[in-house]
Amino acid sequence: MRYFVAVSRRLALVVAIGSLFVISALGQTALRRAMDYDNDGRADFTVFRPSNNVWYVNKSAGGFTFQQFGLANSDYPAPGDFDGDGKGDISVWRDTDGVWYRFNSSNGTFFAQAFGTSGDEPVGRDYDGDGKTDLAVVRRTGGNMIWYVLRSSDGGFSGVQFGLSTDYTAPGNYDGDTKFDIAVQRPGATASSQSTFYIQNSSNGSFSVVAWGLSNDLVVPGDYDGDGKTDIAVVREGSTPTSVLTWFIRKSTDGNLIATQFGLTGSDLSTQNDYDGDGKTDISIWRDTTGTFYVLTSASNFSTATQSQWGSTGDYPVAGYDTH
Repeated sequence: MRYFVAVSRRLALVVAIGSLFVISALGQTALRRAMDYDNDGRADFTVFRPSNNVWYVNKSAGGFTFQQFGLANSDYPAPGDFDGDGKGDISVWRDTDGVWYRFNSSNGTFFAQAFGTSGDEPVGRDYDGDGKTDLAVVRRTGGNMIWYVLRSSDGGFSGVQFGLSTDYTAPGNYDGDTKFDIAVQRPGATASSQSTFYIQNSSNGSFSVVAWGLSNDLVVPGDYDGDGKTDIAVVREGSTPTSVLTWFIRKSTDGNLIATQFGLTGSDLSTQNDYDGDGKTDISIWRDTTGTFYVLTSASNFSTATQSQWGSTGDYPVAGYDTH
């Protein structure tokens, strides 16, 4: 199970105990589609169960899907809309052989392609802006971070050195051009030091440098203000298992802060996505102790929480793949 939990820096601790939106929503659409298995414009609550290697999907439009896929002790969950039909495809990247395995939702066919090697980190996103998730991995070598992307638009390949091996990946559409940007969060010298985001803007090749959060904060990217750009956002854990989680979001619209407490340090995993279908990222967590999703909806200006029981203790919420 270690590969499924490696996506989040604190998940190991927990285990141990679109095309439907107008241009203004493009910053959120790609991430929503990765988790929208019924194409209704809302992310679906989804968990992976390591004990039987089954994906359980609670469709927001109604009904359920259970699919055995992947291996708990060798695979990373790597959902995305790889075939461009507006629906999420069940997908994993296998560390032992560097192969991407998935079911294409458009026709139900099985797909496998080698891309990456053992020790890489899968970072599949839409880097070329064609509406399809591209196969991509990050390789840490020689003190640096190398991003390898296989473009779905033309089958071309790129390798870009960006970041240090000690950085955390933070891809997102920060410049609002429909393409995901290569980005990292760089921790400071100590846990309480300032962390810094470095972003390579795909629109013009320029670089953005933004100091935000502390070294131990978790990166939780999303378009929380609905302007079509990914907002720089982090979650800060407390000092004890019962301490609350604090979300710090830098709005790309005006640079102002959204700060709210939501979730518990010892039992919750961040699962931010667009669950209410308004084109904005909702603040969300999945609680391991109860198998429940809790969502602070953007439609309510993050003032109203909803809950949905889905999953059991020891499961992994697939939406956590975007937290680093």
